[in-house]
Amino acid sequence: MPQETSSSRKTQRPLEDWQTITFKYLEKIQRKRKTWLTVGISSASQWTPNGLLYTLVSLYQASSPEEEKHLTVLVHLADSDLLWLKETIAQISRLFSPQILAGQLLLIHAPSDVYPSVNGTQNEASREELYSKQNVDHAFLMSFATNLSTYFLLIEDNVFCSPNFVTQIHSQVASMKSSPWVILEFSDIGFLGKLFHSKDLPLLAHFLLLFHQEKPLDKLLLHFRTLMVQEKSIICRPFLFYYRMSHPTFDDNQKATLDRETDPFGPDNPPAAIFTDMTVSNVHFPWEAYTLDESYFWTHDVNVGDHLTVILNHPSNLRKVQVMTGSIMEGKYALKKGQVELGYDPEGMPQYCASFFVLGHLVEGQLSQEIVPKSMGHQVNCVRLVAKAKQDGGLMIRHIYLWEEKAKKEKLIRDGDTSLKV
Repeated sequence: MPQETSSSRKTQRPLEDWQTITFKYLEKIQRKRKTWLTVGISSASQWTPNGLLYTLVSLYQASSPEEEKHLTVLVHLADSDLLWLKETIAQISRLFSPQILAGQLLLIHAPSDVYPSVNGTQNEASREELYSKQNVDHAFLMSFATNLSTYFLLIEDNVFCSPNFVTQIHSQVASMKSSPWVILEFSDIGFLGKLFHSKDLPLLAHFLLLFHQEKPLDKLLLHFRTLMVQEKSIICRPFLFYYRMSHPTFDDNQKATLDRETDPFGPDNPPAAIFTDMTVSNVHFPWEAYTLDESYFWTHDVNVGDHLTVILNHPSNLRKVQVMTGSIMEGKYALKKGQVELGYDPEGMPQYCASFFVLGHLVEGQLSQEIVPKSMGHQVNCVRLVAKAKQDGGLMIRHIYLWEEKAKKEKLIRDGDTSLKV
């Protein structure tokens, strides 16, 4: 065996030390803390820069302190790039040290030399290596998660989570007690938002390793579900997980078209005009709260009754509204007291709505709510965010997302009406 040089030891030691500490610490955590739900994420450096951090922020912002007691988050850093590993570990440690110390957030890494090789011709290998690695990444993730909790939820590293998703999943599982299931789906896109019994994870991990180069992960999960005698998908609504919108490199109309083609169940934000009586600067404008990218509206010194109102170009049948305020990382500048209202009976020029009804109140600066009864979401002309208390300092309205009823949405897509001009 060639002698290890001093420089190579220095290069490898930080990762080796981190792995050793992680496994020793995890042994203690596993003996003390078994939770109801583990959220599993596999992440690499190639596709979504900072996507993992945004996802973790969204996940914890969407969970109450009580829900966090029943939640473990397991992240597989599935990349051999040592620099990326060290930087990612440092960033996560800085942002989420309370969760790490409490044993609520765990990081693992499987080195590249334990991955099986891909057989086949050069062209076949280049195609198959992509989903082979993805399958093996998740096999390691699931195998490690087996004894952490009763249930295991699979998400990705570029998503945002609906508020109180833990409670909503718990309610859905409770309602399924009399019906056997293998996979519950809280998103119908790929393998995002799939819930498993943790007792099934060893068998699933073995299945993924056995057929790692045969099919992509989402296809293998379908086969596994069928083999476990669940013939049909069990789709649970409302959907709780959505892909994040990346920073655009093209105009809003192109962005909206692409989002509808790639994620037909994401937010719609039909054409509208945006009005506000809050202070407007020359940096971040009111309409930026309504776009489908990561821009936002910034204001300051909000008074009771101040509003930001979306006036739709045409009446719309809405099924869900989501409003997010505050910064992504720290949650600063959120609206402390506010409510969201649906408006009807447009009149005047320019138009405004003559009547409003309260949809819900913001909790920690957020609201994500299905519209019940459905009749309340029919023929909506306005969606209004209203401040219910004076708030000194800054306010960030990150986004207002609207989902239309599915039938109307499909018609708009068929008719090519994908404009987003506000």
